[in-house]
Amino acid sequence: MKTPTALRALIDDGVIDEVLRPLKSGKEAAVYVVRSGDDVRCAKVYKDMAQRSFQQRVQYQEGRKVRGSREARAIGKATSYGRKQQETAWKNAEVDALYLLREAGVRVPVPYGYYHGVLVMELVTDAEGFSAPRLGEVELTAEQAREFHAVLVRQVVRMLCCGLIHGDLSPYNVLVGPDGPIVIDFPQVVSAAGNNAARQMLLRDMNNLTASLGRWAPELLDTWYGEEMWALFEAGDLLPDTALTGKFVHDERTVDVDSVREAIENARQEALIRQQGREAAAMDD
Repeated sequence: MKTPTALRALIDDGVIDEVLRPLKSGKEAAVYVVRSGDDVRCAKVYKDMAQRSFQQRVQYQEGRKVRGSREARAIGKATSYGRKQQETAWKNAEVDALYLLREAGVRVPVPYGYYHGVLVMELVTDAEGFSAPRLGEVELTAEQAREFHAVLVRQVVRMLCCGLIHGDLSPYNVLVGPDGPIVIDFPQVVSAAGNNAARQMLLRDMNNLTASLGRWAPELLDTWYGEEMWALFEAGDLLPDTALTGKFVHDERTVDVDSVREAIENARQEALIRQQGREAAAMDD
């Protein structure tokens, strides 16, 4: 295939030897399968800021650090320089998160480096060596759903212990490898301590996962892992291997439990609609 412009510099520098094929293209980036020596990896090319809206990022960026006061002032004033710094910070957030989370034992792809604005990382494959499917694309037994849910709860806990929340976690940001689920896509990662919406985003992440996997194991819909881990985190009692029960006593004076359940059901329905859309598209192909 023709080498994308953004990857030519990586070939010139010897980082990769060949672009094999496109893997996926989304709102934020395009991912390609590449060869580096004898290894097959993937390269994530972030799309230009002109192709995306910063307005959708404001909530995610709260609490993120930038290099210095000049950059912070420029970003705050939305100057041309500030927009460039904001773009750089947005891309760096995923790179930094991957290295930090991988070191902490979170199941994420292995990062191999960040070159010319391109993230090179592990290509997650299935048992046959093909690109691993997303969690929202596979059929599961009840036992598998419970097992995957337990693994993903632990990943969210370990992320939170690193001070991070995925911020956009769903069955379509989780790949299913031979050894279970692997979490991907971190450009919107949120600071747990520095973002006022951190708790809301954590609960949304967990609700998305629980609603999806609850289709196969309905008893998961009666668990409250997000609320439990956030309460422990706020109290300073959450550790990477803290045992969780999934039980949580809500203060019904301040929490509308029915609304929370409705949000879970809405997330479940959205996941089902997305899956049906993908199945219909596959049949059309």
